Amino acid sequence: MLVTAWVIVGVVAGVSGVLIGRLSLRQARAAVEDCRRMLARQSSEGMGDLKAIRDVAVCRYDALSEMRGRLSFSVAMINGLGDGIVLTSINGQSETRTYVRPVVGGKGEQPLSPEEAEAVRAARLGLGPLVPCRSAGPL
Repeated sequence: MLVTAWVIVGVVAGVSGVLIGRLSLRQARAAVEDCRRMLARQSSEGMGDLKAIRDVAVCRYDALSEMRGRLSFSVAMINGLGDGIVLTSINGQSETRTYVRPVVGGKGEQPLSPEEAEAVRAARLGLGPLVPCRSAGPL
């Protein structure tokens, strides 16, 4: 009985390890593809002024369940070095809140929401100006 339990635990651990490995591999392949696109884009455009804002992407979504019509948005404005800002406006029925967060090297200095991160990613890859948000569900 005890041996059977250990065999079951071993099988479950093995299957879990394989699933985690596959997920990690998928994420790694997506990151490599993003880097490849960025490098191809930079080499085809020439470098120019790396500090000038050149990449802009807007991600529109319904941030609140009370509002429809994708009136909330995040705008990423990034230079060739991956530095810039992401501006977010959360629109409700009675009020609007606006936030701005700095971006350095393609990453937020403060934690970014999924929509903000998607706007920054799309700007870095040159997918803008208007991109679909993958995580565009209401909060």
